[in-house]
Amino acid sequence: MGTSHHTEKKDRLAAVGPRLRDLRRGHGLTLAALAEQTGINESTLSRLEGGTRKPTLEMLLPLAEVYAVPLDELVGAPRTGDPRIHLKPVTRNGMTFVPLSRPGGVQAHKLLIPPRPDTQPQLNTHEGFEWVYVLAGRLRLLLGDNTVILKPGEAAEFDTHVPHWLGPDDERTVELLILFGTQGERAHLKARTI
Repeated sequence: MGTSHHTEKKDRLAAVGPRLRDLRRGHGLTLAALAEQTGINESTLSRLEGGTRKPTLEMLLPLAEVYAVPLDELVGAPRTGDPRIHLKPVTRNGMTFVPLSRPGGVQAHKLLIPPRPDTQPQLNTHEGFEWVYVLAGRLRLLLGDNTVILKPGEAAEFDTHVPHWLGPDDERTVELLILFGTQGERAHLKARTI
């Protein structure tokens, strides 16, 4: 029995690298961007993802924070049988992300974007797709050359290869449900197209 437990633990450690790579890609981050956010150099991150470097707690804590996932999920610790997802908000670029799903596959978050009157919208592109549903406030979505205003109860889905930006349309914080995933992982929902 001791050997099967040891093998299981070894397998779990071997799966950390691919899990970290999937999370980074799911968040649309390059190794350079991740290095900047975590303070861990690119080559170390690359070796972690490739499995040639064993993860330490000092490395995993900032990664768990950037990806907004509990540490036990980051390392694939066995589930305790509790189906609840522990909501741990993470603030990034002035926006608050509250994870509503476990890592892997399509990610669900509640997103709060406060008004930022002094900042110019910066359109971004990355791998994957996004689906957004407005809970409160008015969302201004810049998508390529188009501007769309969404009110509570409205949804949009788009390919994130298209330059895009999300923010409040007025002086109130906008509250969204957002699903995002890597390319090919589409939300299995019939979102209203814009």
